[in-house]
Amino acid sequence: MSKIGYARVSSKEQNLDRQLQALESVSKVFSDKSSGATIERPQLQAMLNYIRDGDIVVVAELDRLGRNNKDLTEIMNIIQQKGATLEVLNLPSMNGIEDDNLRRLINNLVIELYKYQAESERKKIKERQAQGIAIAKEKGKFKGGQRKFKENDPRLKLAFELYLSGNTDKDIEIQVGINRRTFRRYRKRYNIHRKKDIGD
Repeated sequence: MSKIGYARVSSKEQNLDRQLQALESVSKVFSDKSSGATIERPQLQAMLNYIRDGDIVVVAELDRLGRNNKDLTEIMNIIQQKGATLEVLNLPSMNGIEDDNLRRLINNLVIELYKYQAESERKKIKERQAQGIAIAKEKGKFKGGQRKFKENDPRLKLAFELYLSGNTDKDIEIQVGINRRTFRRYRKRYNIHRKKDIGD
């Protein structure tokens, strides 16, 4: 039996240190710097492949595994199918319960309640956002998401020229300062293609 940790932050700029400190007692840690909106995260998948019967998956908080009920249920099902269990450090400890089956049952019930609470809170936030947007539209104040670059923006035009002349997205990001993912989105929006793409 091993304790296997998993940590996640939403972007490369964010720091994993607080979670890693909470997971210092585990034997191995997998960590991602990516959104929790999908379960297709490299280190999450690696962790799910790695765990064995009897292992304990440890996370600092449940939402580090996933942000919605569907994804959390799928991940927890995979953990259980592998014969492993889940321990969430910011939920009540089950250490005082000696019976393994009872401890597992209570732990799962607590997690289900937490998932329900988190999902309900997310729905309330979305409802409040929708109400706020509706009110702003009525008052004529809602403008929606603003695009970072217009089609005639000099930086964007230069980036397109560099791309069409054979530069990679990475080169363009270094030279022009436009994030690769953002640049790909603008290429698609303005239908910018070259005959033979160079691997980035």
